Amino acid sequence: MALTAEERMRAAEDAVRQLRAVLAEVGVTLPSLRMDPLSAADEGALPLVELGRCNLDTALRLVAVLEGAR
Repeated sequence: MALTAEERMRAAEDAVRQLRAVLAEVGVTLPSLRMDPLSAADEGALPLVELGRCNLDTALRLVAVLEGAR
């Protein structure tokens, strides 16, 4: 059963909330993190999550967290 546009948007928004919370736990904030509302309109496609822009310090923190997860 295919998800409706509203269900896809809710799922993407929930994923953004989860990602924001997990990143915050390790001290990383992506200020532009969001669900791309235009991509949710594509019938049958999953919405895109925009990680957005961040400063150098945030990028290096993210690298450190990901390297630590290996």
